Amino acid sequence: MEIKTLTAGLSVSPQIATTDMKAIKNAGFRAVICNRPDGEGSDQPTFEEIAKAAKAQGLEAVYLPIVAGMVRDEDAAEFDTALTALPGPVLAYCRTGTRSATLWSLAQAGKRSVADILAATKAAGYDMAGVVRRIVNGGKTPTDTGDASYEVVIVGAGAGGIAAAASLKARKPGLEIAIIDPADIHYYQPGWTMVGGGIFDAQSTARTMGSLIPKGVHWIKSAVAAFEPDNNAVILDGCRVVKYKRLIVCPGIKLDWNGIEGLVDTLGHNGVTSNYRYDLAPYTWQLVEKMKQGRAIFTQPPMPIKCAGAPQKAMYLSGDAWHRRGVLKDIDIQFNNAGGVLFGVKDYVPALMEYVKKYNAHLNFFHTLVAVDGPAKKAWFDVAKPDTPVERIEMEFDMMHVCPPQTAPDFIRVSPLADAAGWVDVDQATLRHKTYDNIWSLGDVMNAPNAKTMAAARIQAPIVAENMIADMRGASPKAQYNGYGSCPLTVERGKIVLAEFGYGGTMLPSFPKAIIDGTKPSRAAWFLKEKMLPPIYWKGMLKGREWMAKPEKITAQ
Repeated sequence: MEIKTLTAGLSVSPQIATTDMKAIKNAGFRAVICNRPDGEGSDQPTFEEIAKAAKAQGLEAVYLPIVAGMVRDEDAAEFDTALTALPGPVLAYCRTGTRSATLWSLAQAGKRSVADILAATKAAGYDMAGVVRRIVNGGKTPTDTGDASYEVVIVGAGAGGIAAAASLKARKPGLEIAIIDPADIHYYQPGWTMVGGGIFDAQSTARTMGSLIPKGVHWIKSAVAAFEPDNNAVILDGCRVVKYKRLIVCPGIKLDWNGIEGLVDTLGHNGVTSNYRYDLAPYTWQLVEKMKQGRAIFTQPPMPIKCAGAPQKAMYLSGDAWHRRGVLKDIDIQFNNAGGVLFGVKDYVPALMEYVKKYNAHLNFFHTLVAVDGPAKKAWFDVAKPDTPVERIEMEFDMMHVCPPQTAPDFIRVSPLADAAGWVDVDQATLRHKTYDNIWSLGDVMNAPNAKTMAAARIQAPIVAENMIADMRGASPKAQYNGYGSCPLTVERGKIVLAEFGYGGTMLPSFPKAIIDGTKPSRAAWFLKEKMLPPIYWKGMLKGREWMAKPEKITAQ
């Protein structure tokens, strides 16, 4: 007997025997649902035998037989009714458990998110790909799929998606492209560090999405619910189906604010802020300006996160502001990092450490934020040092800048496109999916071992475009990605340590040392960040002008 949990109230299993009933009772179950018709297999007990054994153990039993592959809408409704009426927890079974899991999935449609349903069934070992459209459609069989079809569909209109669309249009102007994204506003997120440092206005980092979608590209203003890569289909909320010949997946990353107990309730209040949100970055600067004494905590969660330098950028710019105002001596700066190093590429660490010393910041490694009480101004961290038991500690604060834990978006994690960790599974050189050769991915959502930064997406978009066009012509991939990413570390107002690196931490500077030595703080790098990068983003990257981003050709071995 192999029992698999879907929820606290329902588990499913393959065929059970009458002799299993005592173990089922001992496992805490109070009722059994049989979803397998009698006589389906020569070795199965009849429902009458199961019901008799269940009654002997004080369990209720219900017979709801389903022919394999024939789960009707009314069957799911009847299953839901039975589940509600029976005392729980309930064990449902069929030959393998799949019919029981399918009934639950359809019954829960509209009550739980599609991603939650698919995550629960996937964790139990059941693939609901065959009924995903029905789940999206509220558990009902769709009567009108409303198919639309395009040569290229792009999921996500962030930096990567719009840049990829623009780069494709630059190479093949007549290409029919649709881009799917429900958002009205597009943000230049690298600017939020500068907003939190009092340098940029928040409004300068936002544009309407409609003003940025490339000319001739169809904008489908909807959220994606699921993928059917075997059918070359994307399923939208509302069960509309969009078909494609080739697909690019780049919806970004999920900021899991709810992953820290009490955080959502206090964000934007009680001195708790984050530059990872448009509406909170201005609050960061308000707190920095008002603070004259006390403790300021800056947190960094476990990797991966987007822009791994952003948590310490907030610390440096805040420290610099307090230094300039002459109050730094009265402020206790604590940098609580879940990791074990200040920065992943060691060449840049010496320059950063000089600023850690300048601001008298205390580096606390292996500290992961787990809970916040905003009104009490207290935070709790799990300290997990190597070869040491995890210890939970309490810290008081006057100001706290939080970087939230981050994961792949829910609809990606439960999809056939994801690897075991939930990220889109690509070849790290060509950015093509490892299983589905008409799918590519870029940006924060894919699993190549590079830094998740806008600078990385700027390089990746032309590579995806180049390789997709080559595929359309029947050729092999033409361009390869070397893992380039950039992190302009704002160590003080007017100076930046420009970290540029690729796979394995290899340094990949864009400029000669005489112009910008990335291992040292420089005013030239600050000028690049403040004055040059925003127009490069808005007028270059998002327009298909690949300034400093021409794809690197694959060389023969």
